[in-house]
Amino acid sequence: QVQLVESGGGLVQAGGSLRLSCAHSGRTFGSYAMGWFRQAPGKEREFVAAISRSAGDTRLASSVKGRFTISRDTAKNTLYLQMNSLKPEDTAVYYCVARVRIGLPRYEDDADYWGQGTQVTVSS
Repeated sequence: QVQLVESGGGLVQAGGSLRLSCAHSGRTFGSYAMGWFRQAPGKEREFVAAISRSAGDTRLASSVKGRFTISRDTAKNTLYLQMNSLKPEDTAVYYCVARVRIGLPRYEDDADYWGQGTQVTVSS
């Protein structure tokens, strides 16, 4: 079984930056497409970003395109989400996901494993 542990969340002022990390417990990290979802209070969980097994293909939600970057480090079994120019509407719990099947995790049902989430709060 795969365990995902997110870290790097916190409180930041609008316009600031944070980098989230997701540690993957598996020995075959490269066999999993990875991604990030987020959920704000009272809102449904929404897609943020995804990256392919080889890191050759990435997808970003329109709301974060140009501000966020998804990447992965195979040697460290770690997924990253670099968040720049943060806005108050980015405030949410951010979840790391892994998909063992072919394709990118762009919807909740696409994810095979979920992390526990890390809180990101952006003040105005």
